[in-house]
Amino acid sequence: MTLSLLSRTLLPLVACASFVGCGVGGGGGGDTLSEGDLQARAREIHHAAITMDTHIDIGGNYGTPEVDPCVGTNSRVDIPKMLEGDMDVAFLAVYVGQGPRTPEGHEAAKASAMNKFAAIHRVAEEMCPDKVEIAYTPDDVERIHATGKRIISIGIENGYPVGHDLSLVEEYYNLGARYITLTHNGHNDIADSTNPRGGEPEEEHGGLSDFGREVVKEMNRLGIFVDVSHASRKTMMQAIELSEAPIMASHSGVSGIADVSRNLNDEQLLALKENGGVIQIVALGGFLQVDPPGRREAMEAVREELGLADRSSLRSMNEQERAAYMERIQEVMPQYEARMAELDEEYPRATVQTMVDHIDYVVDLIGIDHVGIGTDFDGGGGVPGFNDAREALNLTVELVRRGYNEEEIRKIWGGNLLRAWREVERISAEMQG
Repeated sequence: MTLSLLSRTLLPLVACASFVGCGVGGGGGGDTLSEGDLQARAREIHHAAITMDTHIDIGGNYGTPEVDPCVGTNSRVDIPKMLEGDMDVAFLAVYVGQGPRTPEGHEAAKASAMNKFAAIHRVAEEMCPDKVEIAYTPDDVERIHATGKRIISIGIENGYPVGHDLSLVEEYYNLGARYITLTHNGHNDIADSTNPRGGEPEEEHGGLSDFGREVVKEMNRLGIFVDVSHASRKTMMQAIELSEAPIMASHSGVSGIADVSRNLNDEQLLALKENGGVIQIVALGGFLQVDPPGRREAMEAVREELGLADRSSLRSMNEQERAAYMERIQEVMPQYEARMAELDEEYPRATVQTMVDHIDYVVDLIGIDHVGIGTDFDGGGGVPGFNDAREALNLTVELVRRGYNEEEIRKIWGGNLLRAWREVERISAEMQG
């Protein structure tokens, strides 16, 4: 254990001198915060920061009377929950599950993406423009934040809707896409995934395809983050080598704590640092820790009992099937959460503290400037202590408890992402100029 990580482990209640204007105790180096003062200080920092979550899923019926985020939903993120949790920015994912790589499949993928783009714009521009606004630039984020409105930004999860048509990258940019996750579960025509679908080889392109290289260059030119969550390690390393702009992992963990295929290893993290990019730590338990023995089987038994799909079925769903499945989840969610609470007692799982363990690991290895938050809420994310947007403050409390100061917490919650985003914009302006 290196000194920086050791200090965070052994000094969880730091002196008021660590904070600007703490105003607690005598101000000496040995003063510590009481629990009440710690909570109050965390609340101050949390409110002052621009809190950004870079990966939140939405269903095909988002922005309809059935799922109206303006007034509240059964989802983990909506505008009332963002207000309650003092969560400022939600990057909504235009997710399209991997399907047939045929002209018909690509056309259906584009239609599904367009439906979600339309829903996001409908919410922000028609349903409640007084409550929320779309941010297309970091300056937009800061301007809208000053008004008190909630902020939506947009990413595409899975490059599948691009198909073979490079011009679609610009079309999606014009609709607001500011990152594209190169792959999802299954290889596509852009790159290899870290999770091939059933029947697929471990790798198809050896990382990026020739077309994928053109897509990365076009994303650089337009000012779109290259997102490597879900990408194979070869894909990720090649994307870093090729990209002239910082890249991001919009919702990932670190292999040094949980050695699962979706997480980034030390080599990848060090490359990310050299690139100037950011890893946004996910709040999905299966990526934060390796499941205790027996938990996975018990979870699958609960899913089967409630008529929910198993993991392999989820990966093979098309967009329509996924939308229907999301409705089914909402119907049985109370029973599911009750059963999962029972399992949590029997098989302890990842918590908000585990999430901060991943943040600690990144900070210790590559520094404070390359880590942020991307929960994957409504796509599987949610852990005890940070189960929806209302509980965002709990993450800040844990960061304060471990000795992070206000400047560091601001960086983690959004400052690092905004810094990298501005560099993406700068590179784009240079290329277009």
